[in-house]
Amino acid sequence: MNKKAIIAAGVFLVLVIVALVALYFHKQHQMQEMVEILEFEKEQLADEYEDLSIQFDGYQQLDIRNDSLQEQLAIEQQRVHDLLEELRITKVTNARRIAELKKELATVRAVMVGYVHQIDSLNRTNARLEKENQTYRRQNQQIQQQNDELQTQNTHLSETVTRAARLEVTEFEVIPLNKRDKKTKQFSQIQKLEFHYTVGKNITCEPGLKTVCLRLTRPDGELMLKPGARTFNFESGTLEASVMQEIEYAGEEISGTMYWAVEEILQTGTYTADFFIDSQHVGNFTFTLKK
Repeated sequence: MNKKAIIAAGVFLVLVIVALVALYFHKQHQMQEMVEILEFEKEQLADEYEDLSIQFDGYQQLDIRNDSLQEQLAIEQQRVHDLLEELRITKVTNARRIAELKKELATVRAVMVGYVHQIDSLNRTNARLEKENQTYRRQNQQIQQQNDELQTQNTHLSETVTRAARLEVTEFEVIPLNKRDKKTKQFSQIQKLEFHYTVGKNITCEPGLKTVCLRLTRPDGELMLKPGARTFNFESGTLEASVMQEIEYAGEEISGTMYWAVEEILQTGTYTADFFIDSQHVGNFTFTLKK
């Protein structure tokens, strides 16, 4: 082989080597660009997984009031967490697995859309039910208020009827008597007190036998009673009567007379006479005894 052929072969070999080196560096540059693109896609995919996980956290905080849906959300949230962890440890050069994880993300997103629709439907239903409950509560409050008003009216009506049916002692007179049952003005001669009273007309009161109870109170505030004094009902208890008398009441005005035999030392001053009929206080009067 002549010298020119050797030089030509050498030049050709150098050119081939230069071409191969250039091709190598070009491929390396392409690989580096591909790696950078895959890293960028991996980071974007990881961000999307994290955003999805945050969305699941938000829905878990909602008052969904559906145990089955909450359980499904928890399962999908754990699935997103597991896929994100797998993505973080997957090599950037494993383009196939990254592509699969990207498809998994799309699947989870589609599932979430279905859950979002269910949650929105539940929220709308809950809002409607809450509105209906508020309406029912207002109606119940109005009904209760009306019932309370009716109860108050009935109570007032009952009280009115009770007052209307209550008897009343309209007139009262005291006559001191001596031992011959004659009227006397001498304090020292008083042996008996005669009480005249009148029960007024009342056609709303139920007719029948009525017991008139008289309570006499001395000037010193002590009740005047005889041994074995009878009692009568009043309000929530019983009271003792100084004198009792039964009358036949027919709705018309009727008068009666009671007596108190003086067996004690009389006091001078103002006495009080309280009348009771049918367990109701029907009259209050005062009278004075002087020397």
